[in-house]
Amino acid sequence: MGTFIPNTKEEQMKMLNEIGYADFDDLFKDIPAEARVQGELNLPKGKSEIEVSQIMEELASDNVVFDSIFRGAGAYNHYVPAAVDAIANKEEFLTAYTPYQAEISQGILQSIFEYQTMMCQLTDMDIANASMYDGASAAAEACAMTQDRKHSTIYVSDTVDKRILSVIKTYAFGKDSVVKTIPAAAGATDLAALKETLEADDKAACFLMQYPNFNGIIEDGDAIAEIVHGAGAQLIMSVNPIALGVLKTPGEIGADIVVAEGQPLGLGLAYGGPYLGILATTEKNMRKIVGRLVGETKDSQGERGFVLTLQAREQHIRREKAASNICSNEALCALKASIYLATIGPKGLKQVATLCTSKAHYLAEKFEEIGMKRAYEGEFFHEFVTTCPNADQLLDALEDNGILGGLKLSDTEILWCCTELNSKEDMDDVVEIAKEVFSA
Repeated sequence: MGTFIPNTKEEQMKMLNEIGYADFDDLFKDIPAEARVQGELNLPKGKSEIEVSQIMEELASDNVVFDSIFRGAGAYNHYVPAAVDAIANKEEFLTAYTPYQAEISQGILQSIFEYQTMMCQLTDMDIANASMYDGASAAAEACAMTQDRKHSTIYVSDTVDKRILSVIKTYAFGKDSVVKTIPAAAGATDLAALKETLEADDKAACFLMQYPNFNGIIEDGDAIAEIVHGAGAQLIMSVNPIALGVLKTPGEIGADIVVAEGQPLGLGLAYGGPYLGILATTEKNMRKIVGRLVGETKDSQGERGFVLTLQAREQHIRREKAASNICSNEALCALKASIYLATIGPKGLKQVATLCTSKAHYLAEKFEEIGMKRAYEGEFFHEFVTTCPNADQLLDALEDNGILGGLKLSDTEILWCCTELNSKEDMDDVVEIAKEVFSA
């Protein structure tokens, strides 16, 4: 636009004179001349609203909008009911800032409280916080929660998304914490290696697994929980929230902390964000849970009310004592997740999860028929890895037909994903294109 400076030159001079300065050079005279920009900034002239709109439209035309998507790997193409954006975009929610002044933020606090309740029901945990920045930061915060004077080593399965591992290592670097990985066997965590490693390390704080893992395989959570707890460590499960519509819950498995990327719960792909970090835990970790936590109480007149509880704002700014630097949350994204779950309900969540897994199994069977065999034999939810003679050639052919194929893992392996939005016709088209590529 033309300018974002709201005051005139005359107003600026009046303010400068009021505080005793003749001009801007006089105001900044304490800054060495060599450190200051001399003359005008090298910026293009401002444009009108219609010119800016035309430029933005031209830039947007470079985006490729695929008719069909078969890629997941952490961000999933699910249907978002119209009610989600219609409700979340109401002015009361969209413009709300912070719930620090609890007495005047009852609506926002209640929406967060409802979100926390739903996350506890979804994961079968005792307590959930008001949300984190994203799934990766939630995983890193969870690892930090398990550390104390006697337990400091963080263990992560090699089947966890490498981007999550990268964020965990970044957090650990600032605290000089040790992060180690447990190798994989047949696409899942090597249980023998996990048991041997944890039993040999009396400083093991936690083990983080992905459920289903990055390869799409559903890990043996019960066996892993037994090994981890037997070694005196805590089990952190990074879950796909949609998968919990049909899989055993982390609470049933015995997880100590559950984290997740909440994007599948009513948040569109949105060019990569903003997304939603979910974190829930058992009652024993109640005093260690990071981030905001909203509790239900009664006011002086006995009426139901909501407050930020257990942690004061000041805890987050006393860095030497704080367990985390997180002092905010993704309130609007958390609200969308709540609306999504309230809209589809428990039966709807199970139906979405069932459609995801049935479609993925159908596609895997069709791939098998043309020679694209699964790389791993374990049970899977809605993602799976296949072998492929020439991954680049197949993915290029799909893209030419308006289809975003799976994620290339190597020249001969592709990670595929199906959701409720992939029709049988879409899947059959992918298989036909693959057959044409291979026959050529």
